Amino acid sequence: MMTILKPWRIAIATLALLSSLASAAPREVRPLNEGWLFSKSDAGAAMSPGFDDKNWRSVQLPHDWSQEEPFSASYGSGNGYAAGGVGWYRKQFSLAAAQRGRLVSVEFDGIYEHSQVWINGQYVGGRPFGYSSFALNLTPYLRFDAPNVIAVRVDHSRQTDSRYYTGSGIYRLARLVIKDPVHIEQWGTFVRTPQVSAAKAQVQIDTEVVNATPKAQGLTLLSELLDPQGRVVARLESRLQLTAGESRVLPQRLVVNQPQRWSLASPALYSLRQQVKQGGRVLDEASTPFGIRTARFDPDHGFFLNDQSLKLKGVCLHHDAGSLGAAVPESVLERRLLKLRELGVNAIRTSHNPPAPELLALADKLGFLVQAEAFDEFAPTKRKWIAGWNVGEPGRHGYGESFEAWGVRDIEDMAKRDRNHPSIIMWSIGNEVDYANDPFSHPVLGKKYRPENPPASELVRLGKPLVAAFKRMDPSRPVTAAMAHVEMSDAVGFGDILDIAGYNYQELRYAADHAAKPRRVIYGSENRHDYSAWAVVRDTEYISGQFLWTGIDYLGEAGRWPQRGADFGLLDLASFKKPRGWFRESLWSDKPMVYIAAALQSAQLNASQSGQGTPLLDQQRRAKVEEHWNWPAGATLTVSAYSNCDEIQLLLNGRLIGSQPRSAAVEGVFSWTVPYQAGELKAVGLRAGKPVAEFVLKTAGPAARIELAAETAGDGVSHIEYRVVDANGVRVPDADQRITFKLDGALEILGIGNGNLADVDDPRDAVHATYQGRGLAILRGLQGAIEASAPGLSSARIQLSSKP
Repeated sequence: MMTILKPWRIAIATLALLSSLASAAPREVRPLNEGWLFSKSDAGAAMSPGFDDKNWRSVQLPHDWSQEEPFSASYGSGNGYAAGGVGWYRKQFSLAAAQRGRLVSVEFDGIYEHSQVWINGQYVGGRPFGYSSFALNLTPYLRFDAPNVIAVRVDHSRQTDSRYYTGSGIYRLARLVIKDPVHIEQWGTFVRTPQVSAAKAQVQIDTEVVNATPKAQGLTLLSELLDPQGRVVARLESRLQLTAGESRVLPQRLVVNQPQRWSLASPALYSLRQQVKQGGRVLDEASTPFGIRTARFDPDHGFFLNDQSLKLKGVCLHHDAGSLGAAVPESVLERRLLKLRELGVNAIRTSHNPPAPELLALADKLGFLVQAEAFDEFAPTKRKWIAGWNVGEPGRHGYGESFEAWGVRDIEDMAKRDRNHPSIIMWSIGNEVDYANDPFSHPVLGKKYRPENPPASELVRLGKPLVAAFKRMDPSRPVTAAMAHVEMSDAVGFGDILDIAGYNYQELRYAADHAAKPRRVIYGSENRHDYSAWAVVRDTEYISGQFLWTGIDYLGEAGRWPQRGADFGLLDLASFKKPRGWFRESLWSDKPMVYIAAALQSAQLNASQSGQGTPLLDQQRRAKVEEHWNWPAGATLTVSAYSNCDEIQLLLNGRLIGSQPRSAAVEGVFSWTVPYQAGELKAVGLRAGKPVAEFVLKTAGPAARIELAAETAGDGVSHIEYRVVDANGVRVPDADQRITFKLDGALEILGIGNGNLADVDDPRDAVHATYQGRGLAILRGLQGAIEASAPGLSSARIQLSSKP
């Protein structure tokens, strides 16, 4: 079994070496994201410092090799028909002589999967689970007179190991941490606010301090609280005595007067600044952001943030970002979250694994609530579809093969890493681990019962240690699970080991289960987009909220080739808003809005029922409403509108077609039958009789030119939207031209996509198609120029000159 050594647990001989302390900054954190060499191979001696890697290529973290190779029908549909395999990474770094006698560790935020790490040819540990963050002690094997070589082997040879896209490689960030042998443990600070009022807040701090020396140490721990404006508002010094090699958790309690409470509208973040001191010398220092807030669930009244009732308007999110795969820069995550917030989304479920640290930091900063989920399976493993969702024979590889050895440790590390985020309001031990016959079964299933399968009682045996692990690391938050078959779970007592019960697609059970189990907290942990699924949440006080499946289209869980992803999102793979997203905005957003789309009248549209709740999606024909006004001459159309306004007016070429009050909407949808006439179709939303919102569809002429629009971000990433438009600037909805991009200056393509789930082009290639007349190029770099051209179209060029 792989082992991970805590950075301070080293041999006594090494402790003696550390007793001679160097004079240096208390703690140094070096990013380890640039200068890596990579080979997609299994070179058996690549861990050796002298290994010849001159033919390896340079990569920068985050790095996902699954997006770099041609997609193929021979790979599994669950992973988006992307390659797996084995890869090696190598990187050199140097240490000054003055750093001798300090502890040095490497931290990885995520490596998918089965990672193994060597330093200077010595194996130091690894991690089977591709979503866990971990640290490894490098100290005993370091060089100070020559470069150090870190080597990482990543084994994703079992590429059909997931129901959804995982990526491959060191797909998250990494860093080197250099600190004193007397220090605050990694993730060793825990901040919570057990009592909060407008007048004052109690702040409870538990800090794990380590003495990794062979001598006893008398120490002082200074903790200071800084408000969102950077002012010190409380401080406390505590003394402690640690014996040689001892680690101890020191509790402290401070009071903040007139606290600025963290909320969705005002996500105020405080900072805990800490120093471990000996005499007048600072041995270690750390800073921990946190928020002052209360969060609670009530079985009769739902969810409360700061004692204010609040409905969770949530979405489930997988960790990929379309053309980028799993290697997602922070600004891409932020852009996606901001687009979801525009729709009224206020909560995120991290489906179905621990997320990147940046996502949680953004949730804290932007004001989102989070259900942090750990696993998609216990043991044995679930089915993994290979030839398409529910097609053919499934594979059986997956995390379940490592679960019993690593599950508790992965939960503990997840909780320790993330427990200071005010955005997190609950922990989830798993998603649909009780899915009937996949693998667990029970007689309550009736004719579907499979006695040869593992008994459902295993859910309790396997789940209890996970709940206990979350409680040990963080007793302040409730623990949940997203249950797929509540009846089977309740038959064995699985639901009873949880603090709150997540129901996946089981809205019809809400009333009866609330009556039968009046102390159970119930919420929708995964829900269709149907209007009725939201209405029961909106109108039922004891239901805390819902999480739609999903917020954004995602890779994997795909149908037959060449479809590479699933289209359940409010946004598509390129983050363009879909009609379903506009529909949700009309239900969840307070900002006045109106939207219109159309379909041929013969499509027999059904308001908001099928296709995972796609509004106006016909069950048989799967005909969708479309956001354009280019239809056959003489056609009769059903025009549908979504709005949160009091009244909607529809105008065609300036002529009023009709007006409808909000009460006329059927399951949230207004509709008109309109004979097609080229020109302009406009919807106007009114409140108190006054226009407050409008949306226009215009008939597009022949494709004439390309348009580019740029957004730049502080992390050195640029988003370039490209569109094919007519002579008047109207997007041509059926344009499918292949666009050639030319980059000048310090720019690099990270990924180009267009939202088409069947797009199998290389996302890093400079030639890419449009889909519905548009696409999105994501670049590394903020300075330079990008030009887009295509045969028969006027080209476009845009200059980037922003500074990070």
